[in-house]
Amino acid sequence: MSVPLYQAKAEFFRMLGHPVRIRVLELLQDGPRPVRELLGEIEVEPSSLSQQLAVLRRSGIVTATRDGSTVVYALAGGDVADLMKAARRILTQMLSGRNELLAELLIPEVAAR
Repeated sequence: MSVPLYQAKAEFFRMLGHPVRIRVLELLQDGPRPVRELLGEIEVEPSSLSQQLAVLRRSGIVTATRDGSTVVYALAGGDVADLMKAARRILTQMLSGRNELLAELLIPEVAAR
């Protein structure tokens, strides 16, 4: 039995629903990185990073290649970087709307009437 598209999309976004995974994807936008560099940028235990990288690798969103004893991770495609950029634009729009509401709320009540 096939999975409905909306369910597949929900699973995809659930897979992205971890701060370490998002940070890894952000860092990999600049190009492939060895695990040691990712560890230097993300303040987590090596075992935690390894778990999150495994989730991203199993989903096919990142690739891993071995260079001697070093494992290098990269985005599987440019669409992932586009998704991260789109998320940033959406968040910017959402937060700017909140700032406008906050500015309205800060106007003294008498002036707002």
